[in-house]
Amino acid sequence: MEKRSVALCTFNGSEFLSKQLESIKQQTMPIHEMVVCDDGSSDETLAILDRFSKQVSFPIHVHQNPQNLGSSKNFEKCLALCQGDIIFLCDQDDVWMPDKVERTIQYLQEHPEHEAVFSNATMIDQAGFPTGKTSFEQIEFTPEVQEKWSSGGSFRILLKGYIVTGAALAIKKRALTNIMPVPNITKELIHDGWIAMNLSIHNQIGFTNTCLIQYREHSNQQVGFKSKPEKITLFKRFTRAREEKLCTLRKKAEIAHLLYAYFETHAQASEPILRALQQREAFYRMRSNLSRYRIFRILPVISHILNGSYQLEEGGKWWRPALGDLFE
Repeated sequence: MEKRSVALCTFNGSEFLSKQLESIKQQTMPIHEMVVCDDGSSDETLAILDRFSKQVSFPIHVHQNPQNLGSSKNFEKCLALCQGDIIFLCDQDDVWMPDKVERTIQYLQEHPEHEAVFSNATMIDQAGFPTGKTSFEQIEFTPEVQEKWSSGGSFRILLKGYIVTGAALAIKKRALTNIMPVPNITKELIHDGWIAMNLSIHNQIGFTNTCLIQYREHSNQQVGFKSKPEKITLFKRFTRAREEKLCTLRKKAEIAHLLYAYFETHAQASEPILRALQQREAFYRMRSNLSRYRIFRILPVISHILNGSYQLEEGGKWWRPALGDLFE
């Protein structure tokens, strides 16, 4: 029988931790161990964990970091300490649906080609009330994008931005050998993003539309949906300073360049993946180097619309950045 671990990272989480722990206790399919890495809590977090450990039959292994590691490195440590065959990443401030473990295990049994799976989530506010949105709605992981993911396009989708949150992710222990440690490629690529991107290279990460957690948005979140970049409205595109736009484009080109350099050196990626990164870098270099004079932008922008670059790299409402490139 496969063993099931929970990798829980904590840091001054006493406000919401008890609800999360109780939801794990109430699972229809039980876990076999919980590994907790605490990043230097000074509140009641450790006391709450101690009390909870006396209420459950599975062991809880609490590791207190001698110095603060930050959320990404703390999760990396926690995952390495887990002994289960399937590991559920867990935040301290969410709530699991009672059948989260059961449904996740069922998915992985039905999809043996996948090394990990992430779920949809019901978004809740600080008080625990639903906001009326799901996480997939909030990140625009639409049916169209989901179809592209399922058809082998997950790597390209992840290049565009934040899709997989660790709070809704479960991974097979064996997969960590080729994933950890998280490389220092760019500060934007933290543990859950790296896990997803690494597995997407060979289409080894799947998803389920079912909301298996309640994802809490609150003011003290370190990472997650709160840290997503603000959407650029049409109004802002035409009122912001041009240099602000160009800095963003240069950053995207640099990230593509750094990813290419890493994957080429470590021989983890196939030729199509490397080519995709080269194309992405070239596209954003082109955009960041467009002339300050609008008339000279027309030919390169139209050319890249016709060859599909805007549609491929920007997805969805690709026409907005195209219009911005012509007129901003």
